[in-house]
Amino acid sequence: MSAVRAVALYTPAVLAAAAGLADWPWDDALPLRGEARSRLCGSALAVALALDDAGQIAALGIRAHACAIGQAAAHAFASGAKGRTRAAITQTRRALEDWLTGGAAMPDWPGLAVIAPARAHPSRHGAIVLAWDAALAAYPDGAE
Repeated sequence: MSAVRAVALYTPAVLAAAAGLADWPWDDALPLRGEARSRLCGSALAVALALDDAGQIAALGIRAHACAIGQAAAHAFASGAKGRTRAAITQTRRALEDWLTGGAAMPDWPGLAVIAPARAHPSRHGAIVLAWDAALAAYPDGAE
């Protein structure tokens, strides 16, 4: 990747969002855990969740070993995850895939605009969806 393209991809906003992921530290007390890894770049992310009685995310923590794009996307996930159900996470994950492959508009999820430049970099697509994949892996079987 050339220096010019790297600068366009790793904007100050992306780097700030990546650093902001520290607002959701890993918490061993959270009962549900899921992990995801990007086959393209090797980025990995773990999500720990607690759900309320309605199956909505009540608390979360994230442990990331990912590029700045993956971390910025995880920050967006964490910013909008509280109160979401498995169905909402699944719907947004599908919408992300459609957006990344050029078939749809960016999903309506807070904070995603910061990673919009990464859409043009297919090698980063796997990192973008890590938080949604890890969260879905954390949900118990049969949870909606």
